[in-house]
Amino acid sequence: MPTSSKNQPLCRPYIRQFYRKNKLPFLGALFAAVMMGAVELGISALIKELMDTMSGTESAFSLSSLLWATLGLMILVVAVQAVDYHAKPRFMKRAMAQYKNYVFEKLSRKSISSFQEESTAAYISALSNDANSIETNYLASRFTLISQCISFFGAFLLMLLYSPILTLVAVGSSLLPIMASLLAGNRLKEAETRVSDRNAHFVATLTDSLRGFSVIKSFKAEKEILALFRECTQSAENAKCRKRKISCIITTIGMVSGAAAQFGVFIAGAWLAVTGRGITAGVVIAFVQLMNYVIAPISQVPEILANQKAARALIEKLASALEINAQSGGTAAPGRLVRGIEIKDLSFAYGEEPVLKDVNIRFEAGRSYAIVGASGSGKSTLLHLMMAAHTTYRGSVCLDDTELRETDSESLYDLISMIQQNVFVFNASIRDNITMFRDFPKEEVDRAAALSGLSGLIEEKGGEYLCGENGANLSGGEKQRISIARSLLRKNQVLLVDEATAALDAKTAWQVFDAILNLEELTRIVVTHSLEEALMRRYDRIVALKDGRIAECGSFDELMEKKGYFYSLFTVSQ
Repeated sequence: MPTSSKNQPLCRPYIRQFYRKNKLPFLGALFAAVMMGAVELGISALIKELMDTMSGTESAFSLSSLLWATLGLMILVVAVQAVDYHAKPRFMKRAMAQYKNYVFEKLSRKSISSFQEESTAAYISALSNDANSIETNYLASRFTLISQCISFFGAFLLMLLYSPILTLVAVGSSLLPIMASLLAGNRLKEAETRVSDRNAHFVATLTDSLRGFSVIKSFKAEKEILALFRECTQSAENAKCRKRKISCIITTIGMVSGAAAQFGVFIAGAWLAVTGRGITAGVVIAFVQLMNYVIAPISQVPEILANQKAARALIEKLASALEINAQSGGTAAPGRLVRGIEIKDLSFAYGEEPVLKDVNIRFEAGRSYAIVGASGSGKSTLLHLMMAAHTTYRGSVCLDDTELRETDSESLYDLISMIQQNVFVFNASIRDNITMFRDFPKEEVDRAAALSGLSGLIEEKGGEYLCGENGANLSGGEKQRISIARSLLRKNQVLLVDEATAALDAKTAWQVFDAILNLEELTRIVVTHSLEEALMRRYDRIVALKDGRIAECGSFDELMEKKGYFYSLFTVSQ
């Protein structure tokens, strides 16, 4: 698991997000934590003076002075709490928002190909369960740690002032348990990382089960999926249970050692009092109070430090994951295609199964192409490779003179857009789903909606109609039209279309193809199962794929004259 010290430089930019443009609230919260530690020491000193005054000690303060000191201390407590009220919540809010935004920004920079190789569940877990742990155990606990450290060391200073001998007893009885608890912290770090891994696996299983609900029901696999879910749940809860047990051990070590330290100090104090070593009643009561500030950190600080170490390990783990397959720039894609897309000796396989074999073709800029073939012939794969969805192919795919594998994805997606068969629709309005939350002139949005056949839906339900989770409030055809409108609105130089009209009725499908083929100065590459003659004649070239190879390429008339593979496909479809 990548959480060693060598990964610490990776996590520094993530930790910096907690404090970026957040220094004033942090300093305010830090000031409040320091002052609260000091206030606790002031209370102990005040109690000591009150007891000495009550017992008639000659050096004691007057009662009126003590009353004024008490009033001043109460005012200070209110002021410190007011600072903490305003500063700490503001710091925490901005810190976690900036951290999550930075993580998502880093994640969004990955290319399609690299992201497809990773588990989305791991990132969901990192931005939910792990983020909660980081907020509680890394950020919030820091202020508690600072306050307790101030109280701890301040208490020892006061104790040293009141009785050096008792202070030495307290120090000696505290060192060993602190060391023992700190050593146990490494086990908590490992346990926290294990919890994170199990949570990620649990989220992945839950996501798959919900997304595949219809498949589970139709194949009557409820019992089997339930068994898998129970196994994942048990594994996650076992990891949490182990973490809780380790936390309990650390807490127990602190409590036992704290109690031992307190009894040791009390016994030593009793001996000093009995032997007449000059300890007043005020000093005894002050030591009782101050020992609380010593015992509490002894029992709590080791666990806080262990939790901090574990939370930092989660940051390192996420930073390492985001560095895997990270896109490192590349050559900018041409802003405008001059010659086109040239594919040479292209071969590709999913695992050991070859899909495309020695494909050679040139898609000339500004022309239209239909890719046809039987199911499994590699049509969709060819389009996805041109979108850089996979970069493990052999051969070359060149945009003019730029190899696709060396192309920066940002500029690539400015050049190419794709209308896919499986459409993802956000739980937002129809208009936001068309524009992808960006600003476009209303006339352009309306034109894209009209060309894709969405005008009727918008007139009926309105552009602000909520689509539902993954388009639950829309039909398959309506979701497909939204996908088409998105691509038409962007006006990219290259438009890839992958069976985009499969969910549309014949009339709407015709309208969509007609709109695509009427677009000027656009390279259009369309995977289609529809072999209507009127449409086929409108393509500049028809590419027929068979078993991952190009069987034929030419115009409709040329291929029909040839009476080869395309002729067979066309004849069967009629």
